[in-house]
Amino acid sequence: MKIFKTAAASGVLVAGWMAFPVAHGQIAVKNQGYVPFSEQPIDYRSENLSDPVAKLQKRLDRGEVKLDYEPKHGYLKSVLDQLAIPVNSQTLVFSKTSFQYKKISPEEPRALYFNDDVYVGQVHDGKVLEFVSFDPVQGAIFYILDEHQADKPVFQRAELDCTQCHVAAGTRNVPGVLLRSVFTTKTGTQATMTQSFITGQESPLKDRWGGWYVTGTHGSQTHMGNVLVEDKEHPEQIDRAAGANVTDLSKKFDTSLVLSGQSDIVAHLVLAHQTQMHNLITLTNYQTRIALYKAGLAADTKSAAIPEAVRAQYEKAAEQLVRYLLFADEAPLDGVKGSSGYAGAFAARGPRDAEGRSLRDFDLRTRIFRYPCSYLIYSEAFDSLPAQAKEFVYHRLFEVLTGHDQSPAFARLDGETRRAIFEILLATKPGLPAEWSASQPGTQTSRTQSSRVIETKLTR
Repeated sequence: MKIFKTAAASGVLVAGWMAFPVAHGQIAVKNQGYVPFSEQPIDYRSENLSDPVAKLQKRLDRGEVKLDYEPKHGYLKSVLDQLAIPVNSQTLVFSKTSFQYKKISPEEPRALYFNDDVYVGQVHDGKVLEFVSFDPVQGAIFYILDEHQADKPVFQRAELDCTQCHVAAGTRNVPGVLLRSVFTTKTGTQATMTQSFITGQESPLKDRWGGWYVTGTHGSQTHMGNVLVEDKEHPEQIDRAAGANVTDLSKKFDTSLVLSGQSDIVAHLVLAHQTQMHNLITLTNYQTRIALYKAGLAADTKSAAIPEAVRAQYEKAAEQLVRYLLFADEAPLDGVKGSSGYAGAFAARGPRDAEGRSLRDFDLRTRIFRYPCSYLIYSEAFDSLPAQAKEFVYHRLFEVLTGHDQSPAFARLDGETRRAIFEILLATKPGLPAEWSASQPGTQTSRTQSSRVIETKLTR
């Protein structure tokens, strides 16, 4: 977990997951200034994109769909509908974030919504909707949409504005997303000379969600959400207990300002996992392409023909991806229950094996998921990893899930859990390599026989 000590200033404080600092009077700046990874082999400024927002814009251009406007929430509801983003994914951040920071406060929090591929932010009475949309090849692509009603609303790409903050250590130095937890004052600013925590699945709850509203229950654990700095002399001595197990935000602010009165803790947990998972997929993608390019090797060069020194440049990132994918360093939970129905809706999206099991099934007792292997293994971004990196990741997953790798990094995965994940992936993930297929039972083989095949590997 990365920790920063910062001094609060009057400018933008990035306590959420996006920031768009732009010049006064501008909506977005394009093709001006330096944007990281603009050169080959990444070509980040390429217009050849297939992220969900880019696809939606193409449908709008062709007249296949339209965005409906309403006075209270602008285009938000229509955009969420078109992008298949559930309202119950809403999380609320009241620390000052985004270039619209003047309109964000504990009384008027910023609302964030997400699915597997897109993140959307709206500030009450703001000028624009903010988007991070993941392209299968290029990673995080940043957009804004003018909140004023128009005959033909257009998503504008905001590459220069956003990469200033979103290519940094917290995003693993690739275009990405991050969550920050800060000690927040009554005005929404970060308290002077206090720590800032970047949140991922490994972060202990006590360091999460400073500057956020959080609804739901979480046992005896406490976090930084729902509370403000009261003592200016000792700003880090916040009353975590006062913000624990909150289920009603109506006393905090006027909840009619947002689509839902909830900021579900389960959505927060998924968001924390997903943001860094996206960043690691992008990092592995970029590192592989850059390593091959600098070595003068074709993109389709077989792994066996790649020098070890070149492979090492991307296998380090790929190993990080494997560990995060399998929740190797996940912080423990103490019985979590959401407040908005998000958990049930998320789990219902499958896919499931013949036994009804899914990587989207929650545990929420001691860990997030019952079968700790990220559902983003089904994403286009994962499938679009360069072949050499994906080969490495699949092989490492095979080693761990079949028990060949019993290293301490994966000690939390007992044999039964490894078998379950292995079987779920065999049944639901297309394109697994030959070593996986060789372990697949025949179509008439029972689950018991299947378990014996895998048990043999686990006990070697």
